[in-house]
Amino acid sequence: MKHYSNGHMSFNDFFMMYLAKWKRAAVVLLVVWVGVTYLVISPLRCSGSTEEVAEFQDRLRRVSSQLETLRQQHSNLIAQIRKSSGLNGNLKDIDTGALFFDTGHGPSEDYENLRRRIQSNTKELWYYISNELSKAIRNNDNKIEKLQSVLDQVADRKRSLLSDQEKLPELDGYHEWRQMEAANVSDLIQRRLRHLQNPPDCREARKLICNLNKGCGFGCQLHHIVYCLIFAYATERTLILNSKGWRYNTKGWDYVFYPISDSCTSAYGDKVLQWPVTYDAKVVSLPFIDSISQKPKFLPLAIPKDLAHRIVRFNGDPASWWIGQMLKYVLKPRPAMQKSINETIAKMNFKTPIVGVHIRRTDKVGTEAAFHHIHEYMAHVKDYYDQLELTRTVDVRRVYLATDDPNVLEDARNKYPSYQFLGDESVAKTAATHRRYTPVSLAGLLLDLHMLAMCDYIVCTFSSQVGRVAYEMMQTNRVDASNSFFSLDDIYYFGGQNAHDRIAVMPHSPEHSQDISLEVGDLIGIAGNHWNGYGRGTNKRSNMNGLIPWYKTADHLVLYPFPEYKQVPLYADTRQNEL
Repeated sequence: MKHYSNGHMSFNDFFMMYLAKWKRAAVVLLVVWVGVTYLVISPLRCSGSTEEVAEFQDRLRRVSSQLETLRQQHSNLIAQIRKSSGLNGNLKDIDTGALFFDTGHGPSEDYENLRRRIQSNTKELWYYISNELSKAIRNNDNKIEKLQSVLDQVADRKRSLLSDQEKLPELDGYHEWRQMEAANVSDLIQRRLRHLQNPPDCREARKLICNLNKGCGFGCQLHHIVYCLIFAYATERTLILNSKGWRYNTKGWDYVFYPISDSCTSAYGDKVLQWPVTYDAKVVSLPFIDSISQKPKFLPLAIPKDLAHRIVRFNGDPASWWIGQMLKYVLKPRPAMQKSINETIAKMNFKTPIVGVHIRRTDKVGTEAAFHHIHEYMAHVKDYYDQLELTRTVDVRRVYLATDDPNVLEDARNKYPSYQFLGDESVAKTAATHRRYTPVSLAGLLLDLHMLAMCDYIVCTFSSQVGRVAYEMMQTNRVDASNSFFSLDDIYYFGGQNAHDRIAVMPHSPEHSQDISLEVGDLIGIAGNHWNGYGRGTNKRSNMNGLIPWYKTADHLVLYPFPEYKQVPLYADTRQNEL
């Protein structure tokens, strides 16, 4: 067998290594199926009357059906891996042949997609079982003890499975590669943005005007700037941010943060045209994302096609990672603000492990979001720590609590004395509706965002822009934060985004009146995940709207041919390419 001159392994060696990877993945999924099947069946072998056993089996019928489907899914996934067909959206459109044979440059997309899918579907199976058994407990009082015992055992084994799966990226030989690749791609995007925002001749450069006068909160305004920057990146225009009279600081954005351009901040009196315009228009003013009648295809949740094959191999949520890179470029506090944040962190004695909790109350509740009690958040905090303690000793269960209601922090400390809550009531007071749009409130909000993003895990509501911004910021300070959060309501989204689709990877025949049928390859426009094993969406082939089993679908990535900025080298330091 011929060996490559650069010392790489032969094709036969590589094939055997690749074969071993999908076998490991297969074993993990098989263990999930066998373990949970035994767990569900074993309680039926305990003492009890024939009627009790029959009733119990009937209540768990749907769970057993789900497990059988999971077994079939196991076989289907292995068949897909053998064919080397991707599970992630439309990445099959990218020519990754060279990557497949390049054994020195990280895991294959198929391996990464399957690894994440196993983890995601383990959680989806838990959502389903938890929901079904919880309903049984509520509807039949004399079975509560037995059902609760099963539920507790399933929860414990679910945590064990997820804990084992989280070790895979550290043991598969590519942990350091993922870290380096994430840093390299992030650095490339940042250098492209600097190139775009600092043209050689500002007077002659094509520009995009973004007015920071949107009547909404800070998270919403941050996303408005992100939208403008993505628009500028896609159309190769230097972004000019007009922020005088900004509601958080009348002196403007640049008084709190570093300017987004060092050399190009003026339109020089050129005529400003409203979007949409032709490519040759020199200066264009951009409307709010909500006001665009025909949204360009490059808006979120699209990601650059030239970088997609790199991003998906180290991150499980490429769209939020891409948006996080925009935030990383614009959200750079000036020294005075950064010093204030650092001093507050030092006073709080911020240490890991720590879970961030963001509780939005005041103006959101009853209008854009439902009210959620503190125990709903803390249930997921407890679950996180219970899983963490399977692999390490936790001295203190710390929680950083960010909220716009100062009473929440005291309430949490009274109800959960075994947890250590970090937070500042004065920051919560500045977030009150009547004091929100002030420099002091902005400083408190920046502190909360920074702290939440530095936590190991966050529990929040994605109906809140702050919750979504914190998650996007998390994506910039670690390789992959796609499993580092739980949202009590919405799935992740970007306000004003294009359609969020999932693609059916398994067929589905309706079992109930609310289900809709699926064929492999169907695109489903998603309305949300119900966190009970099902989500709601519209099948774009049949135009039917209803419930879908989440595990039979996968995210459909939207790839857009953004400019590739050939003037910017792929690597700032060519030696990185050799690591």
